[in-house]
Amino acid sequence: MPVLAAAGSAPSIATQMFGSGLIGLREGLETGIVVMILVAFLVKADRRDALKWVWLGVGLAVAMVAAIFFVIHYGTSTVTGLTAEIIAGAASLVAVVIVTAMVLWMRTAAKNISGELRANMEKALTVGPAAVLTLAFFAVGREGVETALLMVGYAENTNGSLWPLLGLLLGIVVAAVLTVFLYFGAVRVNFAVFFKYTGIFLIVVAAGILAYGIRALQIGGVLPGGSAVAFDITAHFDASSWYGTVLAGIFNFRPEPTVFQAIAWVLYIVIVLYLFLRPVRVPATPEPALQSS
Repeated sequence: MPVLAAAGSAPSIATQMFGSGLIGLREGLETGIVVMILVAFLVKADRRDALKWVWLGVGLAVAMVAAIFFVIHYGTSTVTGLTAEIIAGAASLVAVVIVTAMVLWMRTAAKNISGELRANMEKALTVGPAAVLTLAFFAVGREGVETALLMVGYAENTNGSLWPLLGLLLGIVVAAVLTVFLYFGAVRVNFAVFFKYTGIFLIVVAAGILAYGIRALQIGGVLPGGSAVAFDITAHFDASSWYGTVLAGIFNFRPEPTVFQAIAWVLYIVIVLYLFLRPVRVPATPEPALQSS
């Protein structure tokens, strides 16, 4: 049996925009919260003079993230044949590793990130403008790089379409508006619930990108098993239906995965969801020793 193609026709526009828009909303809100914490600290500390360095750092981080996305995405589009499959597969696997690490890191770091940012900004103010700029740059850039890599892997399935990018930008705009409302107290969001369920969504998306990357590397001859199909439901799967476009466009589902893809997808979902959903252990506070009278 011949090696199967890595991707079929591009999914519907609505599907492409919904998936990437939700990614933009989640990642944009994470970034917005980071910026909001830094700005609120400076305003409360009566150091509005340092705000321009925060915004400069944010701007430089956004420019860096945009450059990473376009260099990887459009750089790979100039390569054809098996080389393109290998590059796309490798980029997808790198994206999965980084996104997984960031999702699991946010699971435990979310509760302490506000205090850490305030402490770091207090130190940066004593050093000077360059330190404030650097803090803002890396705080925003860390979230942005995750978004860029996730979108590269996600958009590989859309045959060069620009709709995922538009959906991402719309999601980021909505996140920016929500951040402003949050800052002024106009809206309240249960962040624990929001990040829990969007985190689950990102894990399932990352599992699809992992399967896509494995398939691309199988086509490129880097990984074995390209002709070993786990199951084939193409006769019962309507790729043009609403469920077909959603499954393919958001979760990279294919009705004829290889054995390697299917096993990797299941193992990733089981292991990463377990690590993500398990309760966060809170260090026990030692009881004070009883003093003898």
